[in-house]
Amino acid sequence: MPDLRHLFMLDEQFTYLNHGAFGACPKPVFEVYQSWQRELEKQPSAFFMRRFGSIMKEARQSLGNYLGTDGENLVFVPNVTTAINMVAHSLLLEKGDEILTTSHEYGAMNRAWEFACARTGAIYRPCTIPLPLEDPESLVQHIWDQVSENTRVLFLSHITSISALRLPVEELLERARQENIITVIDGAHSPGQLDLNLSELKADFYGGNCHKWMLAPKGAGFLYAHPDVQELLDPLVVSWGEGSDSPSRFIQENEFQGVRDIAAYLSVAEAIRFMGEHNWDQVRQDCRDLITYARKELIRVTGRQPIAAPGFNQQMIAHPLPDGADAVAIEKALIEEHHIEVPIRSFDGLNLLRVSAQAYNNRAEIDRLIGVLSKLLGD
Repeated sequence: MPDLRHLFMLDEQFTYLNHGAFGACPKPVFEVYQSWQRELEKQPSAFFMRRFGSIMKEARQSLGNYLGTDGENLVFVPNVTTAINMVAHSLLLEKGDEILTTSHEYGAMNRAWEFACARTGAIYRPCTIPLPLEDPESLVQHIWDQVSENTRVLFLSHITSISALRLPVEELLERARQENIITVIDGAHSPGQLDLNLSELKADFYGGNCHKWMLAPKGAGFLYAHPDVQELLDPLVVSWGEGSDSPSRFIQENEFQGVRDIAAYLSVAEAIRFMGEHNWDQVRQDCRDLITYARKELIRVTGRQPIAAPGFNQQMIAHPLPDGADAVAIEKALIEEHHIEVPIRSFDGLNLLRVSAQAYNNRAEIDRLIGVLSKLLGD
Protein backbone atom coordinates (compact mmCIF):
# COMPACT_ATOMS: atom_id res chain seq x y z
CA MET A 1 0.00 0.00 0.00
CA PRO A 2 1.56 3.36 -1.00
CA ASP A 3 2.38 5.70 1.87
CA LEU A 4 0.05 8.68 1.43
CA ARG A 5 0.12 9.86 5.04
CA HIS A 6 2.23 12.89 4.13
CA LEU A 7 -0.61 14.17 1.94
CA PHE A 8 -2.97 14.50 4.93
CA MET A 9 -2.94 16.99 7.80
CA LEU A 10 -3.57 14.44 10.54
CA ASP A 11 -1.75 14.83 13.86
CA GLU A 12 1.37 12.66 13.67
CA GLN A 13 1.05 11.88 17.39
CA PHE A 14 -2.14 9.90 16.78
CA THR A 15 -2.84 6.54 15.21
CA TYR A 16 -5.99 7.60 13.40
CA LEU A 17 -8.30 4.65 12.72
CA ASN A 18 -11.54 6.64 12.73
CA HIS A 19 -11.89 7.98 9.20
CA GLY A 20 -15.51 6.83 9.19
CA ALA A 21 -16.47 9.48 11.74
CA PHE A 22 -15.65 12.70 9.92
CA GLY A 23 -13.27 11.83 7.09
CA ALA A 24 -9.97 13.59 6.45
CA CYS A 25 -9.21 15.99 3.62
CA PRO A 26 -5.89 15.75 1.72
CA LYS A 27 -3.69 18.83 1.61
CA PRO A 28 -4.08 19.46 -2.15
CA VAL A 29 -7.87 19.33 -1.89
CA PHE A 30 -7.87 21.58 1.16
CA GLU A 31 -5.72 24.11 -0.70
CA VAL A 32 -8.28 24.25 -3.50
CA TYR A 33 -11.01 24.66 -0.88
CA GLN A 34 -9.20 27.67 0.60
CA SER A 35 -8.56 29.12 -2.84
CA TRP A 36 -12.31 29.11 -3.52
CA GLN A 37 -12.89 30.92 -0.23
CA ARG A 38 -10.36 33.56 -1.22
CA GLU A 39 -11.95 33.82 -4.66
CA LEU A 40 -15.29 34.56 -3.05
CA GLU A 41 -13.86 37.29 -0.85
CA LYS A 42 -12.07 39.03 -3.72
CA GLN A 43 -15.32 39.94 -5.47
CA PRO A 44 -18.38 38.73 -3.51
CA SER A 45 -20.88 40.42 -5.82
CA ALA A 46 -19.48 38.87 -8.97
CA PHE A 47 -19.16 35.49 -7.24
CA PHE A 48 -22.77 35.27 -6.09
CA MET A 49 -24.60 37.38 -8.67
CA ARG A 50 -22.82 36.53 -11.91
CA ARG A 51 -20.81 33.33 -11.44
CA PHE A 52 -22.85 31.28 -8.97
CA GLY A 53 -25.08 29.44 -11.45
CA SER A 54 -22.33 28.36 -13.82
CA ILE A 55 -19.78 27.23 -11.22
CA MET A 56 -22.39 25.29 -9.27
CA LYS A 57 -23.61 23.62 -12.46
CA GLU A 58 -20.06 22.59 -13.28
CA ALA A 59 -19.58 21.25 -9.74
CA ARG A 60 -22.82 19.27 -9.89
CA GLN A 61 -21.94 17.77 -13.24
CA SER A 62 -18.51 16.71 -12.03
CA LEU A 63 -20.11 14.97 -9.05
CA GLY A 64 -22.79 13.48 -11.30
CA ASN A 65 -20.17 11.98 -13.60
CA TYR A 66 -18.51 10.37 -10.61
CA LEU A 67 -21.82 9.00 -9.28
CA GLY A 68 -23.22 7.79 -12.60
CA THR A 69 -26.03 10.29 -12.98
CA ASP A 70 -26.80 13.65 -14.53
CA GLY A 71 -25.96 16.73 -12.49
CA GLU A 72 -29.60 17.81 -12.82
CA ASN A 73 -30.52 14.99 -10.42
CA LEU A 74 -28.27 16.30 -7.64
CA VAL A 75 -28.23 19.18 -5.22
CA PHE A 76 -25.37 19.93 -2.86
CA VAL A 77 -26.16 19.88 0.86
CA PRO A 78 -23.86 20.15 3.90
CA ASN A 79 -24.31 16.49 4.90
CA VAL A 80 -26.58 13.44 4.78
CA THR A 81 -28.48 14.65 7.84
CA THR A 82 -29.68 17.60 5.78
CA ALA A 83 -30.48 15.38 2.79
CA ILE A 84 -32.64 12.95 4.76
CA ASN A 85 -34.39 15.80 6.58
CA MET A 86 -35.32 17.29 3.21
CA VAL A 87 -37.00 14.04 2.22
CA ALA A 88 -38.62 13.33 5.59
CA HIS A 89 -40.11 16.83 5.78
CA SER A 90 -41.36 16.75 2.19
CA LEU A 91 -43.16 13.42 1.86
CA LEU A 92 -46.90 13.69 2.36
CA LEU A 93 -47.23 10.97 4.95
CA GLU A 94 -50.56 10.15 6.53
CA LYS A 95 -51.65 8.55 9.75
CA GLY A 96 -50.88 4.84 9.68
CA ASP A 97 -48.29 5.05 6.89
CA GLU A 98 -45.17 3.10 7.77
CA ILE A 99 -41.53 3.91 7.16
CA LEU A 100 -39.77 0.54 7.29
CA THR A 101 -36.13 0.59 8.33
CA THR A 102 -33.61 -1.47 10.31
CA SER A 103 -32.24 -1.40 13.83
CA HIS A 104 -28.79 -0.48 12.43
CA GLU A 105 -29.63 3.05 11.26
CA TYR A 106 -27.81 6.19 12.36
CA GLY A 107 -29.36 7.87 15.40
CA ALA A 108 -29.72 11.31 13.83
CA MET A 109 -31.65 9.79 10.93
CA ASN A 110 -33.94 7.96 13.33
CA ARG A 111 -34.72 11.28 15.01
CA ALA A 112 -35.45 12.98 11.69
CA TRP A 113 -38.00 10.35 10.71
CA GLU A 114 -39.53 10.23 14.21
CA PHE A 115 -39.94 14.01 14.10
CA ALA A 116 -41.76 13.76 10.76
CA CYS A 117 -43.95 10.94 12.07
CA ALA A 118 -44.90 12.91 15.17
CA ARG A 119 -46.38 15.60 12.91
CA THR A 120 -48.19 13.27 10.52
CA GLY A 121 -49.21 10.22 12.53
CA ALA A 122 -47.04 7.96 10.39
CA ILE A 123 -45.10 5.12 12.03
CA TYR A 124 -41.33 4.68 11.96
CA ARG A 125 -40.75 0.94 12.24
CA PRO A 126 -37.21 -0.44 12.62
CA CYS A 127 -36.89 -4.18 12.13
CA THR A 128 -34.22 -6.01 14.08
CA ILE A 129 -31.45 -7.57 12.04
CA PRO A 130 -30.35 -10.78 13.75
CA LEU A 131 -26.61 -11.19 14.23
CA PRO A 132 -24.36 -12.68 13.07
CA LEU A 133 -25.12 -12.15 9.39
CA GLU A 134 -24.17 -15.03 7.13
CA ASP A 135 -25.31 -14.11 3.63
CA PRO A 136 -26.96 -11.15 1.83
CA GLU A 137 -29.81 -13.20 0.37
CA SER A 138 -31.14 -14.19 3.80
CA LEU A 139 -30.90 -10.59 4.96
CA VAL A 140 -32.87 -9.35 1.94
CA GLN A 141 -35.64 -11.82 2.65
CA HIS A 142 -35.64 -11.00 6.37
CA ILE A 143 -36.10 -7.29 5.71
CA TRP A 144 -38.66 -7.83 2.96
CA ASP A 145 -40.70 -10.08 5.22
CA GLN A 146 -41.35 -7.00 7.38
CA VAL A 147 -43.07 -5.13 4.52
CA SER A 148 -46.81 -4.70 5.11
CA GLU A 149 -49.72 -3.19 3.23
CA ASN A 150 -49.02 0.04 5.15
CA THR A 151 -45.39 0.33 4.11
CA ARG A 152 -45.03 3.61 2.24
CA VAL A 153 -41.28 4.20 2.54
CA LEU A 154 -38.26 1.90 2.74
CA PHE A 155 -35.32 3.65 4.41
CA LEU A 156 -31.93 1.89 4.56
CA SER A 157 -28.24 2.63 4.99
CA HIS A 158 -26.04 1.50 2.12
CA ILE A 159 -23.24 1.03 4.66
CA THR A 160 -24.29 1.23 8.29
CA SER A 161 -22.42 3.51 10.67
CA ILE A 162 -22.39 1.77 14.02
CA SER A 163 -22.08 -1.81 12.68
CA ALA A 164 -20.06 -1.02 9.51
CA LEU A 165 -22.09 -3.40 7.33
CA ARG A 166 -22.78 -3.06 3.61
CA LEU A 167 -26.47 -3.83 3.24
CA PRO A 168 -27.73 -5.53 0.04
CA VAL A 169 -29.87 -2.57 -0.99
CA GLU A 170 -29.95 -3.36 -4.71
CA GLU A 171 -32.38 -6.28 -4.45
CA LEU A 172 -34.53 -4.45 -1.91
CA LEU A 173 -34.73 -1.38 -4.15
CA GLU A 174 -35.90 -3.57 -7.04
CA ARG A 175 -38.61 -5.20 -4.94
CA ALA A 176 -39.75 -1.84 -3.58
CA ARG A 177 -40.09 -0.41 -7.10
CA GLN A 178 -42.39 -3.25 -8.06
CA GLU A 179 -44.61 -2.45 -5.07
CA ASN A 180 -44.54 1.36 -5.55
CA ILE A 181 -42.79 1.86 -2.22
CA ILE A 182 -40.70 5.04 -2.00
CA THR A 183 -37.04 4.26 -1.35
CA VAL A 184 -34.64 6.46 0.60
CA ILE A 185 -30.99 5.48 1.04
CA ASP A 186 -28.56 6.85 3.60
CA GLY A 187 -25.28 6.77 1.70
CA ALA A 188 -23.16 8.60 4.27
CA HIS A 189 -20.35 6.03 3.99
CA SER A 190 -20.77 4.86 0.40
CA PRO A 191 -19.34 7.46 -2.02
CA GLY A 192 -15.63 6.79 -2.16
CA GLN A 193 -15.92 3.32 -0.62
CA LEU A 194 -18.16 1.83 -3.30
CA ASP A 195 -18.43 2.26 -7.05
CA LEU A 196 -21.77 4.01 -7.32
CA ASN A 197 -23.98 4.30 -10.37
CA LEU A 198 -27.09 6.05 -9.13
CA SER A 199 -28.83 5.78 -12.49
CA GLU A 200 -28.56 2.00 -12.32
CA LEU A 201 -29.30 1.78 -8.60
CA LYS A 202 -32.60 3.65 -9.12
CA ALA A 203 -33.29 4.65 -5.55
CA ASP A 204 -35.90 7.38 -5.35
CA PHE A 205 -33.74 9.42 -2.99
CA TYR A 206 -30.09 8.92 -2.08
CA GLY A 207 -28.19 11.13 0.36
CA GLY A 208 -24.40 10.94 0.39
CA ASN A 209 -21.43 12.59 2.06
CA CYS A 210 -18.47 13.81 0.06
CA HIS A 211 -16.46 14.80 3.14
CA LYS A 212 -15.99 11.23 4.38
CA TRP A 213 -14.65 8.62 1.97
CA MET A 214 -14.57 10.98 -1.03
CA LEU A 215 -12.02 13.18 0.80
CA ALA A 216 -13.76 16.52 0.18
CA PRO A 217 -13.76 19.28 2.83
CA LYS A 218 -16.28 19.23 5.66
CA GLY A 219 -19.67 20.54 4.65
CA ALA A 220 -19.91 18.79 1.28
CA GLY A 221 -22.71 16.31 0.72
CA PHE A 222 -25.48 15.72 -1.80
CA LEU A 223 -29.06 14.65 -2.28
CA TYR A 224 -29.91 12.65 -5.38
CA ALA A 225 -33.54 12.58 -6.44
CA HIS A 226 -34.76 10.42 -9.30
CA PRO A 227 -36.42 12.59 -11.98
CA ASP A 228 -39.77 10.91 -11.34
CA VAL A 229 -39.90 12.08 -7.70
CA GLN A 230 -38.15 15.45 -7.71
CA GLU A 231 -41.49 17.24 -7.65
CA LEU A 232 -42.22 15.66 -4.26
CA LEU A 233 -39.45 17.67 -2.58
CA ASP A 234 -39.90 21.00 -0.86
CA PRO A 235 -36.89 23.09 0.17
CA LEU A 236 -35.93 23.15 3.84
CA VAL A 237 -35.03 26.81 3.40
CA VAL A 238 -37.25 29.00 1.23
CA SER A 239 -35.22 31.67 -0.53
CA TRP A 240 -35.35 33.36 -3.94
CA GLY A 241 -35.70 30.14 -5.87
CA GLU A 242 -33.40 31.47 -8.53
CA GLY A 243 -29.71 31.90 -9.27
CA SER A 244 -29.28 28.49 -10.86
CA ASP A 245 -28.68 27.91 -14.56
CA SER A 246 -31.07 24.95 -14.39
CA PRO A 247 -34.77 25.13 -15.34
CA SER A 248 -35.47 22.45 -12.71
CA ARG A 249 -37.47 23.53 -9.66
CA PHE A 250 -35.55 20.88 -7.69
CA ILE A 251 -32.29 22.67 -8.45
CA GLN A 252 -33.59 26.24 -8.26
CA GLU A 253 -35.29 25.88 -4.88
CA ASN A 254 -32.45 24.01 -3.21
CA GLU A 255 -29.25 25.34 -4.78
CA PHE A 256 -29.38 28.99 -3.78
CA GLN A 257 -30.63 29.39 -0.21
CA GLY A 258 -29.13 32.71 0.73
CA VAL A 259 -25.49 33.63 1.21
CA ARG A 260 -23.42 30.69 2.39
CA ASP A 261 -19.91 29.36 1.90
CA ILE A 262 -20.06 27.01 -1.08
CA ALA A 263 -16.29 26.42 -1.25
CA ALA A 264 -16.63 22.83 0.00
CA TYR A 265 -19.05 22.03 -2.83
CA LEU A 266 -16.75 23.57 -5.43
CA SER A 267 -13.83 21.50 -4.11
CA VAL A 268 -15.49 18.13 -4.70
CA ALA A 269 -14.14 18.01 -8.26
CA GLU A 270 -10.61 18.33 -6.89
CA ALA A 271 -11.25 15.47 -4.46
CA ILE A 272 -12.37 13.33 -7.41
CA ARG A 273 -9.26 14.34 -9.34
CA PHE A 274 -7.06 13.49 -6.32
CA MET A 275 -8.51 9.99 -6.10
CA GLY A 276 -7.98 9.43 -9.81
CA GLU A 277 -4.39 10.64 -9.62
CA HIS A 278 -3.59 8.19 -6.82
CA ASN A 279 -5.14 5.03 -8.31
CA TRP A 280 -8.01 4.91 -5.83
CA ASP A 281 -9.32 1.54 -6.96
CA GLN A 282 -6.07 0.01 -5.71
CA VAL A 283 -6.11 2.15 -2.56
CA ARG A 284 -9.59 0.90 -1.71
CA GLN A 285 -8.55 -2.70 -2.28
CA ASP A 286 -5.52 -2.22 -0.06
CA CYS A 287 -7.78 -0.77 2.63
CA ARG A 288 -10.16 -3.72 2.38
CA ASP A 289 -7.18 -6.05 2.73
CA LEU A 290 -6.14 -4.11 5.82
CA ILE A 291 -9.62 -4.58 7.29
CA THR A 292 -9.39 -8.31 6.55
CA TYR A 293 -6.12 -8.39 8.50
CA ALA A 294 -7.69 -6.36 11.33
CA ARG A 295 -10.62 -8.77 11.43
CA LYS A 296 -8.28 -11.76 11.93
CA GLU A 297 -6.31 -9.99 14.66
CA LEU A 298 -9.43 -8.76 16.47
CA ILE A 299 -10.78 -12.31 16.58
CA ARG A 300 -7.50 -13.45 18.10
CA VAL A 301 -7.19 -10.75 20.74
CA THR A 302 -10.86 -10.58 21.80
CA GLY A 303 -11.81 -14.23 21.48
CA ARG A 304 -15.05 -13.06 19.85
CA GLN A 305 -16.39 -13.87 16.40
CA PRO A 306 -17.38 -11.02 14.03
CA ILE A 307 -20.98 -9.88 13.69
CA ALA A 308 -21.06 -10.70 9.97
CA ALA A 309 -19.37 -12.68 7.23
CA PRO A 310 -16.41 -10.94 5.54
CA GLY A 311 -18.40 -9.88 2.47
CA PHE A 312 -20.41 -7.40 4.53
CA ASN A 313 -17.35 -5.22 5.28
CA GLN A 314 -15.62 -2.69 3.06
CA GLN A 315 -13.17 -0.22 4.63
CA MET A 316 -14.64 -0.50 8.13
CA ILE A 317 -15.26 -3.25 10.61
CA ALA A 318 -17.12 -3.13 13.94
CA HIS A 319 -15.97 -5.95 16.19
CA PRO A 320 -17.42 -6.99 19.57
CA LEU A 321 -15.31 -6.75 22.70
CA PRO A 322 -15.45 -9.56 25.28
CA ASP A 323 -18.39 -9.63 27.67
CA GLY A 324 -17.56 -7.68 30.79
CA ALA A 325 -14.95 -5.47 29.16
CA ASP A 326 -15.15 -1.86 30.37
CA ALA A 327 -15.75 -0.18 27.02
CA VAL A 328 -15.69 3.36 28.41
CA ALA A 329 -12.37 2.85 30.19
CA ILE A 330 -10.83 1.09 27.18
CA GLU A 331 -11.82 3.82 24.73
CA LYS A 332 -10.55 6.51 27.10
CA ALA A 333 -7.22 4.73 27.56
CA LEU A 334 -6.82 4.18 23.81
CA ILE A 335 -7.32 7.87 23.10
CA GLU A 336 -5.80 9.62 26.11
CA GLU A 337 -2.93 7.31 27.05
CA HIS A 338 -2.00 5.69 23.76
CA HIS A 339 -3.19 8.27 21.20
CA ILE A 340 -5.15 5.74 19.18
CA GLU A 341 -8.34 7.26 17.78
CA VAL A 342 -10.93 4.51 17.47
CA PRO A 343 -14.56 4.54 18.69
CA ILE A 344 -16.33 1.94 20.85
CA ARG A 345 -20.13 2.08 20.84
CA SER A 346 -22.80 0.04 22.60
CA PHE A 347 -25.18 -1.70 20.19
CA ASP A 348 -27.60 -4.62 20.50
CA GLY A 349 -26.06 -5.77 23.78
CA LEU A 350 -22.52 -5.59 22.34
CA ASN A 351 -19.65 -3.16 22.70
CA LEU A 352 -18.44 -2.67 19.14
CA LEU A 353 -14.97 -1.33 18.40
CA ARG A 354 -15.01 0.18 14.91
CA VAL A 355 -11.84 0.30 12.84
CA SER A 356 -11.65 2.37 9.64
CA ALA A 357 -8.93 1.98 7.01
CA GLN A 358 -8.03 4.82 4.68
CA ALA A 359 -5.09 5.61 2.41
CA TYR A 360 -3.00 6.97 5.30
CA ASN A 361 -3.26 3.78 7.40
CA ASN A 362 -0.98 0.72 7.39
CA ARG A 363 -0.55 -2.68 9.02
CA ALA A 364 1.81 -1.32 11.68
CA GLU A 365 -1.03 0.86 12.99
CA ILE A 366 -3.35 -2.14 13.19
CA ASP A 367 -0.61 -4.04 15.04
CA ARG A 368 -0.24 -1.14 17.47
CA LEU A 369 -3.98 -1.11 18.15
CA ILE A 370 -4.01 -4.87 18.68
CA GLY A 371 -1.03 -4.74 21.03
CA VAL A 372 -2.53 -2.02 23.20
CA LEU A 373 -5.99 -3.61 23.12
CA SER A 374 -4.51 -6.94 24.22
CA LYS A 375 -2.93 -5.26 27.22
CA LEU A 376 -6.09 -3.32 28.13
CA LEU A 377 -8.25 -6.43 27.89
CA GLY A 378 -5.74 -8.30 30.02
CA ASP A 379 -5.80 -5.55 32.63
